[in-house]
Amino acid sequence: MSASNVKTKHSLIVTTPSDLEIVLTRVFDAPRRLVFEAMSKPEHIMRWWGPRGTTFSACEMDFRPGGAWRFVTNACGAEVVFKGVYMEIVPPERLVSTECFDDPSVGSPEWTSTVTFEEHDGQTTLTSRVLHKSIENRNGHLGSGMEKGAGETFDRLSELLERMA
Repeated sequence: MSASNVKTKHSLIVTTPSDLEIVLTRVFDAPRRLVFEAMSKPEHIMRWWGPRGTTFSACEMDFRPGGAWRFVTNACGAEVVFKGVYMEIVPPERLVSTECFDDPSVGSPEWTSTVTFEEHDGQTTLTSRVLHKSIENRNGHLGSGMEKGAGETFDRLSELLERMA
């Protein structure tokens, strides 16, 4: 097998370039149009979004600028709700939306997520830049176990992309 046919295992990289940001970067062995499709259609999102064992009871998406989205999941026996509004959609290059972990016990903090897709040699680098309104919210997000959950989520996305290819 030639080196170009060898699949590599890519890992999630999480950085904090400022007091308000979290940047998640992952390379996928798929063209960006496919990665973008997997992130923009409910029938795909319900198969990969969330850590292993996550199931959906609702995946509502009005996929247009100004359109709202809402995901109701069950993870580890608890209902978890995320929601937001799409601000910018540039297929297959960029998605910008607000996001909120809808839980009054933690104040339901909202953040802005900017996801970019860059393709090189059939692989797509997905970069998600999460911008919080305060350092406390950013640190709360980091302390929530999000890095492990995001790692599992992107592993599930990678597995789905292999089946979609």
